[in-house]
Amino acid sequence: MGWETELAEWLEPFLGRFRHKAQRQWAPVYLCGLLGPSRRKNMERVAASVAPEDVQQLHHFVSTSPWETAPLQDELAKQANEFVGGPDAHLIVDDTSIVKKGKHSVGVAHQYCGELGKSSNCQSLVSLTLAHEEVPVPIGLQLYLPKSWATDIERRQQAGVPEGIVYKSKWQIALDEIDRVTASGVKFGDVLADAGYGGGSEFRHGLTKRGLKWAVGIQSNQGVYPADVELETKKKSGGRPRTHPIPSAKSVFAEAYIASLGPEAFRKISWRRGTKGVLKAEFAITRVKVADGDRVSERKRLPGQTAWLICERRTPEDLRYYLCNYPENTSERQLVAAIKARWSCEQGHQQLKQELGLDHFEGRSWNGLHHHALLTMIAFAFLQKLRWKQKKL
Repeated sequence: MGWETELAEWLEPFLGRFRHKAQRQWAPVYLCGLLGPSRRKNMERVAASVAPEDVQQLHHFVSTSPWETAPLQDELAKQANEFVGGPDAHLIVDDTSIVKKGKHSVGVAHQYCGELGKSSNCQSLVSLTLAHEEVPVPIGLQLYLPKSWATDIERRQQAGVPEGIVYKSKWQIALDEIDRVTASGVKFGDVLADAGYGGGSEFRHGLTKRGLKWAVGIQSNQGVYPADVELETKKKSGGRPRTHPIPSAKSVFAEAYIASLGPEAFRKISWRRGTKGVLKAEFAITRVKVADGDRVSERKRLPGQTAWLICERRTPEDLRYYLCNYPENTSERQLVAAIKARWSCEQGHQQLKQELGLDHFEGRSWNGLHHHALLTMIAFAFLQKLRWKQKKL
């Protein structure tokens, strides 16, 4: 059976989510173009390889046709869950950038671009990736709309930004996306994220409120307390009563807390076997209470959630910090395996761009970008399904 035949079978439940016959006709055509050998996957190259006489029809299907993404996103989530979902799966939150010139493509702004490692003109999409045993399947790509766009009525209208889309920070978009895939039935054991998300108490609290386990990166200046800190509520002797309880210990930065444990706190821990042997590194791991409770001043917060504080020492100068709300009886190897599993989403982003042309789309509209992004994820999920089947043989 050739891949085209397998693709036709794979697409049947997706095509059933389209309302119109023309949409069901052009979706497989565009996907074949994305999966084809052309290195450049812009509209002209895709059409030249699969529909050279129908460039306008293909362009209309992707860029201007008003088909809804939600039904196909739901189907993608269900399909991905079938072969990589489950209690051992990770749901990885991240974002990926698309470098752009000019100012008219929807959401483009001068902002941090992970691809370049610096601020540049780009679009930024919040991503969700479902991963199991190093097999990533992206199931969500949602454009982050900067405030400069969210409040610009003229640019919104030109790019076709829906009226209901308002400014949301990336962590808010991420929580909305987590709610969406959970409602679609996606099963996972934890949520992973880098410091861009994990460094915010609102995001961590949002995950905890949803009853989710999480392992996230943080900045070195995240405040923490000793795990046994207590709150004293005694009234002041004379004068007005205290507004807030007083912690029995002071909070310090995560880097200072780890340093106070001494060099002997670090030990080599392995987490899995890679192609070149067992993967291991040096880690210091301890229980703390995070300084993310009630705010008592501009720079001070009371003890909040109890968590694991983990420090990875790559070199004496390169230290990485993480928080994880796994139970107290979790083994160190489990903790390390969780924080190191996040890398697979970067592999997924790279393949979406290099193999399927996620960043090759040249349209400017909201619908066009999200249609293209969703179709690249469906194509990538198909490839991962093929690889997964071969692995199981």
